[in-house]
Amino acid sequence: ALLTFGSGGSSSNIILTSMRQSVRIGCYGAMWGDTGLSAPQLLKGGNVNYLVCDYLAELTLAIMAAQKMKNKEAGFASDFVKTMGELLPEILQKGVRVVVNAGGLNVESCRKALLAVAKKHKLEIKVGCVVGDDLSSRQDEFRETREMFSGASFPPMVLSANAYLGAFPIAQALDSGCHIVVTGRVVDSALVLGPLIHEFGWGPRDLDKLSQGTLAGHLVECGAQGTGGLFTDWQSVDSWVNIGFPIVEVLPDGEFLLTKPAGTDGLVAPGPAAEQLLYEIHDPGAYHVPDVACDWTNVSIVQAGENTVRVTGARGQPPTDTYKCICTYPNGFKLVTLGQVIGHDARAKAQRVCQTLLTRWEQMARESGHKPFSDSRIELIGGDFEVSLRLSVRHTDRKALQPLVRESATAAVSMAQGGWVSPGTVSNVVSAFMCLKNKGEVPCSVDCGDGPVVCTVDMQGGFQESASKHVKPVAAKPPVGSLVKMKLRQLCWARSGDKGDAANIGLIARRPEFLPVLRHSVTTERVRMYFQPDCKGHVERFDLPGISAMNFLLHNTLGGGGSSSLHADPLAKTYGQRLLEMEIEAPAEWALAPTSRL
Repeated sequence: ALLTFGSGGSSSNIILTSMRQSVRIGCYGAMWGDTGLSAPQLLKGGNVNYLVCDYLAELTLAIMAAQKMKNKEAGFASDFVKTMGELLPEILQKGVRVVVNAGGLNVESCRKALLAVAKKHKLEIKVGCVVGDDLSSRQDEFRETREMFSGASFPPMVLSANAYLGAFPIAQALDSGCHIVVTGRVVDSALVLGPLIHEFGWGPRDLDKLSQGTLAGHLVECGAQGTGGLFTDWQSVDSWVNIGFPIVEVLPDGEFLLTKPAGTDGLVAPGPAAEQLLYEIHDPGAYHVPDVACDWTNVSIVQAGENTVRVTGARGQPPTDTYKCICTYPNGFKLVTLGQVIGHDARAKAQRVCQTLLTRWEQMARESGHKPFSDSRIELIGGDFEVSLRLSVRHTDRKALQPLVRESATAAVSMAQGGWVSPGTVSNVVSAFMCLKNKGEVPCSVDCGDGPVVCTVDMQGGFQESASKHVKPVAAKPPVGSLVKMKLRQLCWARSGDKGDAANIGLIARRPEFLPVLRHSVTTERVRMYFQPDCKGHVERFDLPGISAMNFLLHNTLGGGGSSSLHADPLAKTYGQRLLEMEIEAPAEWALAPTSRL
C-alpha cells in the first residue's frame, strides 16, 4: 500500500511549518512540448505536494538563444506560463508548489510572465528565480578551455553557455516561501532534490540521502518513461491512452516509493523502473551531479503494491568541486533527404539510389568551387522487398547544399522503379561543447522579488574514486547442459540513451539466475563489434548487481551526437532494442521458463 501523508492545506498562504512524514512529488513532463494532459492529471488525482517538469535539453537552449536574439523578453518555455494560467487557482487552493527549469535563458522574463498571469486571475503568488547558470556574457573565460570528451578547442562563437547548477539554490528559494521556483539550467534531478532538501533539512554532507533524492529525481524526470512508457515489454502495459505520470513519495531518510495516480494507464514495476534508472547514465558508481557523486550499483527496486515500487540502497560520496558547463554553437549545415523503395531487390536498389545521388552531389559541389562534404551517411532500414532510405551530408557553407535540394526528388523519375525520394531539407547544425568550471567561479543567487540573495553552496568537493571499482559483480559463467540459441530480449529488458557522442545501453536480467551467463556472453568486445561500423571508440561495462544489470557505454558512436550527427538516431534511443536482437547460447530450459520481474 502507499504511504499516507498529510494534506498541504487549502490556503495559498500555507507553505510549510513542520517536517512532513513524507513528501509526494509528481513530474508532469520530460521535455518542452510534452502532453498537456499530465499536469491536470497529477493535480487532480495525484495527491501531490509538488509539481515539477523538465523543460530543457541541449538543443532547447540553442532554440531559446535564437528566440532571445529576436526578442529580448523571449528565451523561456512559454508553454509553462500557459499551463500555470490554466491551473494556478487549483494549485494555490491545494497548497501545491511548483519547481521547473522553464526559465531557460531568461528566468526573469519567465517570472514576470507568471506574475502577470496571477494578476489576471487576481491571485497573489511568490515566484523565486534561481540565477547564475547563464555564462553567455563570460565567453572569453572559456577561450583556452578544451572540450571535456573530445579535447576540441573552444568554438569562435557560441549561442549559449550555461553551468549545470544543483539543488540547494532551489531549496533556498522554497525556504523563502515561494509558491513557484523557476530556474535556468540545473541538473534535471535537482528539480526533485531541491524540495526534499527544503522539506527534510538535508545538508551537503547527508550524502546517502542526497543520492537517494537524486535517484528519485532521475526516475521521474523523463515523465511517463518511468511508468510504462518505452518499456521493453510493451504488451504488458495495457494502454498508453491515459498513461499515468510518475510520483515519488519520499521519507525523511531518503527511502521512497515510485507510483502513479490511481485509475490511470501505464505500469509501475521493477522492470520499467530499472530501465529508467539506467537511462542516459555513464558510470553508475559515480553518477555526478553538483551536490553528490551517486553510487547506484546496489540499488534495490521491489514491488510494494499495485503500480508501486520501493527504491532503496543508493549511496553517496562527496561531489567534485566543479560544475559541468554546456556551450552551444553553430557548426555548419546539413542536407537530409528521405525516400522509400518497394519491390524485388529493394535494398540493392535503395543503396544504388543513395550512392548515385551522393556521387552527383559531390560532383555538383566540386564544380561550383566548394570544398568536399565534411561528412556523409547512407542509412537503409528494411528488408529486401521494402526499404526506407535516408541520405545526409554536412558542409560548412549553406550555398554548397542549397542547389542539391531539388536533385533529390529527381531519383523518383530517373532511377529505381517502385519508389519515391523527397526533396532534401537543409538545416543549421548546432553542436554542444562540454567543459568544467570551478564552482567558486560560478556564483548563483535567488531572487524572490526583493532582489538577488547570494546562495551558499558547498564548494569543497572531495570526490575520490568511483564506487564501481569496488563492486563485486556476479561471477560470469558459461552456460552448461543442453543449449539453445536465444535472443537477449528473451532474457533481458533494455533501455538506451546518449551522453554527447557516447551511447549507453542498460541490460537488466529478467531473472537473477540469468546474469552469470549474460556477463559471460555479452562482453564489451562483442557489443563493440555488434555496433559496427558506428562504434568507433572503446566500450565499457559497469555492473549493477542490485538490479541484476549491466550498463554498456559505447564511446565515439553517434557521429557527434545530437543535432551535430547525421545519424537517423543521434540520441541512441534504438540501441537497447537493437542489442536485444543479439543471440547467445543459453540452457534449453530457459527457453521454456516464464519470464518474471525482478
